[in-house]
Amino acid sequence: MKILDGVAKITDEVVAWRRHLHTIPETSFEEVKTSEFAARKLADFGLEVQRGIGKTGVVATLKNGEGRTIGLRADMDALDVQEAEDAPYRSTHPGKMHACGHDGHVAMLLGAAKYLASTRSFKGTVRFIVQPAEETGGGAKAMLEDGLLTRFPMDSVFAIHNWPECPYGTFGIRPDHVQASYDRFDITLTGRGGHAASPYLGVDPIVMAAEVTLALQTIISRNIHPLHSGIVTVTQMHAGTTYNVIPDEVVLRGTTRAFLPEVRDTLERSMRRIVGGVAATHGGAGQVNYIRGNPPTINHAAQAEIAARVAAEIVGADNVDRTILPTMGSEDFAYLLLERPGCYVWVGNGGAEKERGLHKPVYLFNEEIIPIGVTFWARLVEEVLG
Repeated sequence: MKILDGVAKITDEVVAWRRHLHTIPETSFEEVKTSEFAARKLADFGLEVQRGIGKTGVVATLKNGEGRTIGLRADMDALDVQEAEDAPYRSTHPGKMHACGHDGHVAMLLGAAKYLASTRSFKGTVRFIVQPAEETGGGAKAMLEDGLLTRFPMDSVFAIHNWPECPYGTFGIRPDHVQASYDRFDITLTGRGGHAASPYLGVDPIVMAAEVTLALQTIISRNIHPLHSGIVTVTQMHAGTTYNVIPDEVVLRGTTRAFLPEVRDTLERSMRRIVGGVAATHGGAGQVNYIRGNPPTINHAAQAEIAARVAAEIVGADNVDRTILPTMGSEDFAYLLLERPGCYVWVGNGGAEKERGLHKPVYLFNEEIIPIGVTFWARLVEEVLG
């Protein structure tokens, strides 16, 4: 493990920042204390700081001569999860927890800012982006709509996320798609309700809902190429109020995921066809409200190569998985990758084998990855702006 000497010297301080942030978890667009802490530290390092980008977002600029500009992004929001562990620095906000490690992401970004501000071993400009609301998928988009890239131009942009499925001391970095799109749907099936003893006098939306739920699974098996991927999951079914009455209406809700834009389009188009067809077959009506969320997270090959090369320098080439399987989880950093070349990097956190995965009440951010993450950020800047 090759940790920069200057990073090793500030690691205890960065760990303390992470533990403080862990005590004050704030959910999407409510990150007032978190953004204030980050902004204050960045200003203390001598950076030019702008707050309120995309409501609670922070952008800090470190310039050292003329040259290219690189953006480094950390997400800062927490989750509505009750923490199960009893650490001295556990959450002081009941029902809220940093169950995804965003406190660690912010701390590592701050550590890199402090290191680079003191060494200035690069030529150009670094933008440190502290983003709100990743968990709801609205933060990156909100910052972009607030002029992130026009007010703070950058040539490339990178993000790192701890990954419990990767062992400590490893990285997962792949070109092309790394995380899936995230879309939601509301399906309303309308029939004609009545007495449960006389179903022949009505149009039963419960039967329609059952058929639609099963038929939706044929989209993946019969409409998508076998070498492509997609998911359609019904997660809610709302209907009826009593045992002996057939309702007039059933509402189904759920999510779809895809890596390729064309698969995403097929999912929506096929869903509308199936819902309309099943409803018409039964003499009812079907309506689909399809809500597009995060697009697929697709890394750019050149930036993925740079990131992998820097990671290999730190943990060794054998510990950088360039063919790691993508996940059907989504990430709103995807919006930034649509606008600028860049790469989304996984740094091994370990813990999945102990059921300490992301979004769980027993999740633990592995503080031993902090010097790895800070060193990665610093060396990435020095490589890109060398």
